[in-house]
Amino acid sequence: MSVSFRKRLIIFTRYPEPGTTKTRMIPELGVEGAADLQRRMTDHLVLKVKTLIEQRSLAVEIRFEGGSEKLMREWLGPSFSYRRQGRGDIGRRMERAIADGFQDGCESVVIIGSDIPDISSAIIHQAFEELQKNNLVLGPAGDGGYYLIGMQKADKDQAYRKLFETINWGTNKVLSQTFAAANQLEIGYALLDTLKDVDRPEDLKIWNCALQSESDLTAKKRLSIIIPTLNEADVIEETITRLPQSEQVEILVVDGGSSDGTDEMARGLGARVLSAAPSKAEQMNAGAAEAQGEVLLFLHADTRLPEKFEEKVLTAVARKGYCAGAFTLGIDSEDWGLRFIERVANWRARFFKLPYGDQALFVSRQLFHEIGGFADYPIMEDFELIRRLKKKSKIAILPESVITSPRRWQNLGVFKTWLLNQIIIGAYFIGIPPHRLDRWYGRGKGRTNKKRV
Repeated sequence: MSVSFRKRLIIFTRYPEPGTTKTRMIPELGVEGAADLQRRMTDHLVLKVKTLIEQRSLAVEIRFEGGSEKLMREWLGPSFSYRRQGRGDIGRRMERAIADGFQDGCESVVIIGSDIPDISSAIIHQAFEELQKNNLVLGPAGDGGYYLIGMQKADKDQAYRKLFETINWGTNKVLSQTFAAANQLEIGYALLDTLKDVDRPEDLKIWNCALQSESDLTAKKRLSIIIPTLNEADVIEETITRLPQSEQVEILVVDGGSSDGTDEMARGLGARVLSAAPSKAEQMNAGAAEAQGEVLLFLHADTRLPEKFEEKVLTAVARKGYCAGAFTLGIDSEDWGLRFIERVANWRARFFKLPYGDQALFVSRQLFHEIGGFADYPIMEDFELIRRLKKKSKIAILPESVITSPRRWQNLGVFKTWLLNQIIIGAYFIGIPPHRLDRWYGRGKGRTNKKRV
C-alpha cells in the first residue's frame, strides 16, 4: 500500500440487476424501478465521493454483490478498486472489509452504504478527521442502525471484530448494541450527524427531497452544448437525438461549411446552427460567443454523452475550486488495441488532469472567456486550453464515460494512429508550431482536401 493511500473509503453496494436489489421497493416501484433506484442512489454517492479522491490522499474501494467486477467497472468507472463483499451476514462482510484494509497497510478505514441520499463529502471528510482523535466513528441512521462506520488501526486490531458479533442485524437495535460492545471493549468513539436511509416505500420521500434540494442548487444554471461539424451527416442525428430537450440545455451546432446537409439536418433536429470557418478552434469559439449557458460543454459530433450528464456537469462545476472538467473516455469498439488506448488515456486524464477534446470538455463560461477561449491552432487546441485551465482551477474527471467513435483510429490503423499522436504531442512540447504539426498530422492520416475538424 502506497503512503499516499493510508486512508480507505469503502462503499457497500449491489449491482442493479432487476429482481435482486431493493426488493422491499418492488411492490411500490416494480423490479425495474427498484433496480433503477439502486443505480441512481449509487451514482449519486459516487459523484460526491469523486471530489474526495481528487482532494485527499484517499483510496476508494467498491465492495459489491451481484454482477461481476467487469460489469461494476463498466458502470462506475476506473477510478475505484473493486472487491466482492463475500459470504456471511452484513457484520461479517464489514469486518472482512476493514480487516483487509488494515492488512493492506491502511491506517484508517471508513465504510458507507449507498442508500443515504443526504450523505455529503463533508460528512465523509469529518469521519476521517474524527479517526485522528478516536478509534471508532459511527454515523447513526434514523432506523436505529448506522450508515457509516470507521476505524483506526490499533495495536490490538482483533478486538474490533467483537464490534460485529452478537448484533441483531436489520433491526433497530444495531446502533445501541454497537455502543454497548464499544463500551465493553473500552473503545472511544465519535458520532456524526444522524441521517435517514432509503429502504422501504415510505422512505422514497427522503430520496425525492434530497434530489429536489440539489436540483435547487443547479436550477439557475444553463448548459450550452457546442458541437463543431464538417460533413457529419452520418453521425449528427444520433448525437443530437440523445441530448435532452430541456430549457436548461442549449444545443449549438457550429458548421464549417458542410456539403452533405449536416447543417440542415441539425437545424431540423432543433439545434441552433451557426456558421464559421472550418477550424475546430474557430468553430468552438464562435459557439461560445453565442452561447447563453453559464457552463459550456464542447462535444465532438461522433461522441455520445452518458445519461443524466447535465446534472453531473453542473454539479461538478459548482464544486468549490472546480471550474472545468471532462468525462472518462469510452471507445465504441471491442478491439483490444483500442481498449488499451482507452485505459492509457483515462490514466493520463486522472493522474495528470489532461483530458482531450473527445472526452467532452466542459468549463464555466466566465472562465472560458477570462482565459481567452481556444487558441487559434489548427491542432492541439484542446490540449493547450486544458493547460491554461489548470493554472486557474482544478480539473474534474467524472467517472461516467462518454462513448466516442473509433473511426479516427480505424482510418490509419490503431497503432499507427496512436504513434502519430504521441509524436505530435512530443513535438508540441519541444516547441514545434501547431501549424507545422497540422501538416504532419494531415500527411500521416492521409488527409488531402478535407480540413481537420
